[in-house]
Amino acid sequence: MRFSEMGAREIAAGVREKKFSAAEVFEDCLGRAVECEDKLSALMTVSAEAGRTRAKRIDEMTARGEEAGLLAGVPVVLKDNICTSGIRTAAGSHVLGDWAPPYDATAWSLLAGQGAVLLGKADMDEFGMGNYDGGAAAVAAGYVPFSLGSGMGGSICLTASYRGIYGFKPSYGLVSRSGLVACVSSLDRIGPFTRSVEDIALVMQVIARHDSKDSTSVSKSEINFTKRTGTLKGRKIALVKDFMDITLDQPTADAMKRTVRLFEESGAEIAEVALPTAARYAVACYCTIMALEAYTNFARFDGVRCGRTATGGGFSSARDMFEAARSEGFGKEVKSAIITGACLTEPGRYEEYYAAAARVRTLIAEELHKAFAEGGIDCILQPVAPSLPGKTAKKYEPDLYNAPAGLAGLPGFSFRAGTGGLPSAPTDDFPVGLQIIGPRWSDGELLDIGFELEKILGAPKIAPGPQR
Repeated sequence: MRFSEMGAREIAAGVREKKFSAAEVFEDCLGRAVECEDKLSALMTVSAEAGRTRAKRIDEMTARGEEAGLLAGVPVVLKDNICTSGIRTAAGSHVLGDWAPPYDATAWSLLAGQGAVLLGKADMDEFGMGNYDGGAAAVAAGYVPFSLGSGMGGSICLTASYRGIYGFKPSYGLVSRSGLVACVSSLDRIGPFTRSVEDIALVMQVIARHDSKDSTSVSKSEINFTKRTGTLKGRKIALVKDFMDITLDQPTADAMKRTVRLFEESGAEIAEVALPTAARYAVACYCTIMALEAYTNFARFDGVRCGRTATGGGFSSARDMFEAARSEGFGKEVKSAIITGACLTEPGRYEEYYAAAARVRTLIAEELHKAFAEGGIDCILQPVAPSLPGKTAKKYEPDLYNAPAGLAGLPGFSFRAGTGGLPSAPTDDFPVGLQIIGPRWSDGELLDIGFELEKILGAPKIAPGPQR
């Protein structure tokens, strides 16, 4: 039996009912990771022994008749910026070295409390300043049924799209950020990658909890993640007319047309919304806020308060030591953000750029809220990017699709809507992903729509890999 092909709910039910053990599940999924890692490099750290110990404990609980939790024995991968007590958490950066936190992130603590078993930490761009998350690859390849990622703009939805799986970006404040190594605090969010909408609902049931340790956490216990109306009839789906001038790759354009037709055939109404402020200013607003907040958050990594100490020694001053630690520890992308953010704090520039961006952010959020409320819109349908993975899009166009929802704190759900070929590999099938975006706190409603899309389009399958 290949447990790596099962979903989280199926695994947990089997472990609780003693059809198989958590140890068996873990070893099978670990074996799948070992088979594929040489080619994928999805993981920064493999927590084999800690996982085996945890799986054994779950089996002991079930043997005694104790409740092992909603996720009993389910292996999980966490992005490398989600803290795990005693297990290396470097956020993809040399500046943190081999740091092993003395505490767990709240999201991981909640998962562990429901019986989840950590298989490893996912590879990532340094501090999440990019759109790569090895956790999505781990789910697509069948290492685990779900993983937790994080995103500021499109990191969750875009990464899921490129891997042909589901990505869910919750409303900002719904999932605790405590224990997430901060990059841009007002944008950072934790969300799951899965191969079924049911598993998204299950994971969100566990991690969507108010947390007093996170000042941005909001209590929204009324959200129902398992709600299923069983129909798309009466739904109002909007397209953004201000984005229609963007040239899409043919596979993406075809996927949009096909999905619109499927919505219409299922009884949904298709409408248009105007988002002129978002279309014109969202990317500049996003880049400005990201640079200044990243600069502020990264200031603590100086080799004394946080981060690894510079090598070599013999420094003539504390300043020289700080400069050496940061020069050695940070990569090019992070250094660029720090320099940009530092410039934005200079007298005059803060008010001219950052304060202006903060005001525009409010206008974008209000514009989106008005579009949903006055138009009676259930969700907005759009691509996650104009191009397929591996092809260079026009600069900032992927951000245009993802920045507005990120700035406004709105939830998003990315799904596979078809396949297509690249000019360099026209015979190959690459996943084509689209996304739906809803009003803030409409997370349950988005998943309700997601359940219906899954019925029509089918659930993602694990990618083929080495056979045993």
